[in-house]
Amino acid sequence: MSEDKPAETVETSPAEVNAIPNGKGHEPGEEITASAKTPPAEDCENSHGTENTESNLPESQEFLSGVEDKKTTRFTDFEGKTSFGMSVFNLGNAIMGSGILGLAYAMANTGIVLFLLLLTVVAVLSSYSIHLLLKSSGIVGIRAYEQLGYRAFGTPGKMAAGIAITLQNIGAMSSYLYIVKYEFPLVIQAFLKVDKPAGEWYLNGNYLVIIVSVAVILPLALMKQLGYLGYTSGFSLSCMVFFLIAVIYKKFNVPCPFVDFAFNSTASEMSVNATDPGGEVDPACIPKLANLNSQTAYTIPILAFAFVCHPEVLPIYTELRNATKKKMQHVSNISIAVMYIMYFLAALFGYLTFYGEVEAELLHTYSRIDPYDTLILCVRVAVLTAVTLTVPIVLFPVRRAIQQMMFPNKTFNWARHIAIAIILLTFINLLVIFAPNILGIFGVIGATSAPCLIFIFPAVFYIRIVPKEEEPLRSLPKILAACFAGIGFLFMTMSLSFIIIDWTSGTSKASSGH
Repeated sequence: MSEDKPAETVETSPAEVNAIPNGKGHEPGEEITASAKTPPAEDCENSHGTENTESNLPESQEFLSGVEDKKTTRFTDFEGKTSFGMSVFNLGNAIMGSGILGLAYAMANTGIVLFLLLLTVVAVLSSYSIHLLLKSSGIVGIRAYEQLGYRAFGTPGKMAAGIAITLQNIGAMSSYLYIVKYEFPLVIQAFLKVDKPAGEWYLNGNYLVIIVSVAVILPLALMKQLGYLGYTSGFSLSCMVFFLIAVIYKKFNVPCPFVDFAFNSTASEMSVNATDPGGEVDPACIPKLANLNSQTAYTIPILAFAFVCHPEVLPIYTELRNATKKKMQHVSNISIAVMYIMYFLAALFGYLTFYGEVEAELLHTYSRIDPYDTLILCVRVAVLTAVTLTVPIVLFPVRRAIQQMMFPNKTFNWARHIAIAIILLTFINLLVIFAPNILGIFGVIGATSAPCLIFIFPAVFYIRIVPKEEEPLRSLPKILAACFAGIGFLFMTMSLSFIIIDWTSGTSKASSGH
């Protein structure tokens, strides 16, 4: 994902696939280094540049030989040099998206216990899925999602993986820009203390999204390799930690049931206590442990979307110092665990602040209490900064997937590099300006591409790539992988059918432009 290298370097020739069908002829001990290859495969790989040097050299030498062959600098300059802690950081940042803003709403529509159960299941399944990906990549010595697809199913496999990554990341970029469209005007309005906007252009979210895209995102997205964009991951995560601290702090500052700012001035004499005159607790202020309604359908896709980091796992594995499958699995488990805790706390305290009143976009709910709250304004700026700086990082793998699918044998070309970025950003801007609500974006994309990247692809690639001599089709690991793919299909059809029923019945907040 974070490698922006010439597209043909990752294209393997059909001859290579014939030379070792499904990676047969490997000894189990070679999974880690994948250094030994059958001579025919080695020959055709050597005619192909950098990706193959990864396959047939010990990992410590991978990067150096790649550079000598191609004379191209890649973001994987840090290949094999990244420390354990930094890898956890990078993967954590890849997992952490704007999904965290929708989690309190998800909790309001499932209840606390059901939400915790679902979050736990998705986290455990994500970890197992990374195990399958690492095992497959260890056997064939390839560390690119699309290329695993190519090795398992030829071109259709590569196209499927490329399309899923493209959809998934376009969904992520849309949701990030959606936050900019929704939040930026409110922030400017609050800083300028404009009570009733009279249609000023600088308070129009659509204009602001375009300005941010052209002024900030496009220049960063045009860089040849990710380079120092990697440093924004630490900044992005610290912004999100600040967001979490503010949400927890606010829980103890906002009275329940809360009073809208609009009514605040006129109805200040209203009681803001949680108890009514009879001493009873207001029913709106009792947290629900389980809650099912029509909006529950959105919860599963939003949660699935929250843990997708699978296209990033393999590049981070490549860059890890003294990389072994076991070490990379530890990196993944720690990243998932840290994000799991952050997600749960953000959702819990967001929900316990507003209960049933929480909106699909958590930060928007705070401005209903007091639009000029300084802490929330700072949180807004932090989240806006974090998501804006994440867009270019997410754009790189999409561009790489498009190049793999449409121009598989072409070398790096500036004109194409720039054109793809501009077309992608234009398309996403149109989507964000005309799409009704963040839930629609999260729900539909989460229900289609996320199950593919998390469940289905890792499982079927694993079944195809691990040689039958090592694990027969009826062995336990392969049966588990098949069940895992089944869960993915089940999950996809369930979520999609819920969403379609919801849309057709017209009750959905997503379709009503809420």
